[in-house]
Amino acid sequence: MAKHGKKYLAASAKISPGKSYTPEEALALAKETSITKFDATVEVHLRMGLDPRQADQQVRDVVVLPHGLGKTVRVLVFAQGEGAEKAREAGADYVADSDEWITKIQNGFTDFDVAIATPDMMSKAGRLGRVLGPRGLMPNPKAGTVVPADDLPRVIQEAKAGRVEFRLDKTANIHVPIGKVSFDTDKLYNNMAALMDAIKKAKPAAAKGSYIRKVTVTTTMGPGIRVDAIQAQSMAMKE
Repeated sequence: MAKHGKKYLAASAKISPGKSYTPEEALALAKETSITKFDATVEVHLRMGLDPRQADQQVRDVVVLPHGLGKTVRVLVFAQGEGAEKAREAGADYVADSDEWITKIQNGFTDFDVAIATPDMMSKAGRLGRVLGPRGLMPNPKAGTVVPADDLPRVIQEAKAGRVEFRLDKTANIHVPIGKVSFDTDKLYNNMAALMDAIKKAKPAAAKGSYIRKVTVTTTMGPGIRVDAIQAQSMAMKE
């Protein structure tokens, strides 16, 4: 079992064991118990009442966080011809429009946060599954990252504005960043509310029983704070 340092233990002491906090209380406490010297990421972790082994109980979608993630998002677009031009005009950081780019990525270049592709480039992008797949960077229609050239400006702008993907993992959990410790609590609250709304809308028809069983808020290297699951599911954006 891992041993925690004094800072972590001191932060954990501020959290009442077994207590489920309101979303606003949990987010404020997450800011208070952050122990890193850098601007840590605030994360939401959900334990779902789904069976990840069943194809009809998968959850995968995207949400645009109203206040972004508090970081610069680097976007790479697989496109050619008119699509490549649209991607450049929309502010893509990198446009992979040649075999040289495919080779570069195969050799380990992954200095980007989001990868988007037009359908005609997926045959080439698909060859990069071993590099991009484990890093969660592979373009995928279900995640809204395989789009026609005309949709590239919108998707690129959304990615840079705070568009994040969420998906059920093999342990029936969902893990999503919602901002930085430096954010005001209200901004974190609105980002979390947007996420919870998107997850509720993505509920599979085959889901049975309790859909969201447990909600936890934490920060990078910080202690977990349990959120009342019912209150989390009823969150609404603040004005």
